[in-house]
Amino acid sequence: MNTNPELIVMLTHNDRTVANAQEVFEACKDSKARFWGFKEEPLPLEDMKRLYSIMKECGKTTFLEVVAYTDEECLAGAEMAAECGVDVLLGTMYSDSIQELCEAQGMKYMPFVGKVSGRPSILEGSLEEMVEEARRALEKGVYGFDLLGYRYAGDAAALNKAFVQAVDVPVCLAGSVNSYQRLDEVKDASPWAFTIGGAFFEKKFGESIKGQIDAVCDYMAR
Repeated sequence: MNTNPELIVMLTHNDRTVANAQEVFEACKDSKARFWGFKEEPLPLEDMKRLYSIMKECGKTTFLEVVAYTDEECLAGAEMAAECGVDVLLGTMYSDSIQELCEAQGMKYMPFVGKVSGRPSILEGSLEEMVEEARRALEKGVYGFDLLGYRYAGDAAALNKAFVQAVDVPVCLAGSVNSYQRLDEVKDASPWAFTIGGAFFEKKFGESIKGQIDAVCDYMAR
């Protein structure tokens, strides 16, 4: 799908937005990353809106990833994304109501596929089931998919590559990209984008967060 997958910097750790997300963004806004986002918990909505506004003023493409599984929680998360004016809604289990909301608000919708549970999330199910689920959602007009590949209870690298090849639309590989080996696997799978959040806060790619972001961007561009 993409020879140079885009890094989405997630201001998150353990599937929740970090308390000092705005401070971290301000310190890293001049890094090489163009895509930025965070989760629907636990920042107050007004803080979320303020941070997204700052990101947009800096020319960033914005993402909200909603880790929710019930219809009610998923729709509430999507409504938050709409109120924040984000560019792309990641996550939620696909629903027609969310797709309709995204179309009305001009947001791109990239729902989860597979059997997703827990927080941090766990992904289960077969490739065939996920591809069939994706095809049904594509018929409804979704932009792409949020694949929690490295949360998979199986061969993650094989799943990532096979799914990207099977659907041929934007795929974001989200969660637990925390080593250069996995960056190599992401390159091999060639998705549209991938997220890194917790690994930056755990200093998996260096010391400063800005330095790690630039190191990952440079590595992916090679």
